[in-house]
Amino acid sequence: MTKRLVSLKFFQPNISSNTNSQTAHKTSSLLNHGLVASSSLKPAAASVFDPGCVKDRQKGYRPSTSVLIQLGDSDDCPPGPCKAMVEKSATLKLQIITNSGAYHQFDSDTSVNIRYDVGTGQGVHCGGFERQAHVLGLRGLPTTKTSTHLPTPYSLLPTPYSLLPTPYSLLTAHCSLLTAHCSLLTAHCSLLHTPYSMKKSIHRMVIVLGDQLDMAAGALSDFDADTDLVWMAEVAHESTQIKSSKQRTVVFLSAMRHFAEHLKTHGYPLVYTPLDDPSNSHTLDGELTKAIQQFKPQQLVLTAPGEWRVLQLIREVAQHHQLPLELLDDTHFFSTVRDFTEHAQGRKQLRQEYFYRELRHKTGILMDGKKPVGGQWNFDANNRGSFGKQGPGVIPEPTRFKPDAITQHVIELVNEKFPDHPGSLASFGWPVTRQEALHALSEFIQHRLPFFGLYQDAMWEGHVWLYHSHLSSALNLKLLNPREVIKAATDALDEGNAPIEAVEGFVRQILGWREYVRGIYWSSMPEYVNRNEMNATASLPSFYWTAQTDMACLRDAITQTLTHGYAHHIQRLMVTGLYALLLGVNPKAVHEWYLAVYVDAVEWVELPNTLGMSQYADGGMMASKPYVASGKYIDRMSNHCKGCRFEPSKSTGDQACPFTTLYWDYLSRHADQLAKNPRMLMQLKNVNRLSADEKSSIALQAKKHRDGVTS
Repeated sequence: MTKRLVSLKFFQPNISSNTNSQTAHKTSSLLNHGLVASSSLKPAAASVFDPGCVKDRQKGYRPSTSVLIQLGDSDDCPPGPCKAMVEKSATLKLQIITNSGAYHQFDSDTSVNIRYDVGTGQGVHCGGFERQAHVLGLRGLPTTKTSTHLPTPYSLLPTPYSLLPTPYSLLTAHCSLLTAHCSLLTAHCSLLHTPYSMKKSIHRMVIVLGDQLDMAAGALSDFDADTDLVWMAEVAHESTQIKSSKQRTVVFLSAMRHFAEHLKTHGYPLVYTPLDDPSNSHTLDGELTKAIQQFKPQQLVLTAPGEWRVLQLIREVAQHHQLPLELLDDTHFFSTVRDFTEHAQGRKQLRQEYFYRELRHKTGILMDGKKPVGGQWNFDANNRGSFGKQGPGVIPEPTRFKPDAITQHVIELVNEKFPDHPGSLASFGWPVTRQEALHALSEFIQHRLPFFGLYQDAMWEGHVWLYHSHLSSALNLKLLNPREVIKAATDALDEGNAPIEAVEGFVRQILGWREYVRGIYWSSMPEYVNRNEMNATASLPSFYWTAQTDMACLRDAITQTLTHGYAHHIQRLMVTGLYALLLGVNPKAVHEWYLAVYVDAVEWVELPNTLGMSQYADGGMMASKPYVASGKYIDRMSNHCKGCRFEPSKSTGDQACPFTTLYWDYLSRHADQLAKNPRMLMQLKNVNRLSADEKSSIALQAKKHRDGVTS
């Protein structure tokens, strides 16, 4: 005799408050199918839940039964909340009964999870071997094979669903066990975990920030799931204190959400506040304060953050609540700030090259005993090639990623919440998971690294990606570890797949500049952000936010910046940065623009590169001299000038290139100050060859241009 369902565990549904009218209609339709009084179903119990189970799961509820009856669509509350319930269930062998069209997002392998779609009668695999299906196929993927995770498929059901002659045909029309909204089942609610608020005090609350998406982070190293708690929050203020571009905001939020799912998958108790939570205070300190008041941790734990402001804010919150804050080194990096401080002590001048060599010795990277591989430390002279008149030819396709359901939801959210922020999202394709980042690394090493060294400074109209790695955002969010990135490059050298000038040039960016920049930032803040060595006061031209300018090189660089949140280092240093420097824009305004628009922008790395390297506002801590050049440099390194109405060789007149005019004007205005720098003597000799009339004409042309773009 067939065994009937004898009991139901009610999983905290709240149909009236947690569903919209459409979902409520579907819920009613679902109940009318009579899902549980069937002589065909074998499990002895079922749990009923609705999309509101996101909150219930956070409070500690979980199913203990083998059948889940879903009230409403899980995709009303993405990402599918049932993933966590599957992983928390005692059996890990769940059958899910649901509406037509509803689906469950499983983005990593779990055990067998079968959804049975009442509306269509089709079974759908979710998770397991169908890991990739959740993006494109879950809404109608037929049950064509059985997951290998179970020795006996659907061991809880002697007869698999697929063998039923007519799916659910024996279910009664109206389940007698379910009354309207299942109100009579509330007494059966099973609390298998005490909600956090009712537990004894949390020992450590581990703060994970948006640029700390690293399972190997120091703050997570001694995590105890029984006593500790991970805290993450999306807050609008982090996107509005500077008007963060849409591309940048989506990169951060999507990567955070994917990392949060990864934490939950691996059993980390997590409190996560999304941007669209109605109770969100939209400030980091506000959300942290609420979490402290709710969970009453004994201690806060934090991996050293990437921004001085954020560190001070968290310290203030901890002090206000009289909580100890354990601040741990960010082991993502090769060196510590203490290492840099020790290196800098007693030196009259700081130079990246010497710190880079020190780290080469310390790590053994690109070393042959005590000597550098290739016989020299630096192959920068081999990294300055241009494409010539023939152009770049066939360039490898960039590695881009189609937004999954999580990312797509974030895109919609950002467009809704920040409609007037710069940029667009139609082209979004950045890696937001570790798996995607590793794939992007592999593609770069195989297809673009061999030519990166020769062409890393080259530009070409309309070509965004060229031979660059496009890994900086993944590195700065900690989706990739710099050790594995450098090892992949040096392995390519050892295997004969990339030349030394390409590999050393790439390694120098990570082991050299990246480590050096971090040391400059943390040893110089907070006063560093206000430095203005050249007393620049002009406003940032409005076309930096629109790309509407006649200058072809600026138009191309800014257009791709707004479209993709990306420009390579020479476009940033020698196009947008150079123009702002020559124009005399306040360096803090330039810094805020760079921090806003680029997907890889975190203040520790962006500020010294912009304020120091690009604008020379720190007086030479980052760079040994101002990076200034005329329009002829851009003409040599690109084809921008060929289609531009300005002539790079002319400094006055209607066709004068603004870069060339402003270059000579900059040298003239700052001649006395620059004369103290030996590396500027050759350029100053050239400006001294100009006659007084030429200097006067250039000054007038520069003023006219400056007034025209900054008024």
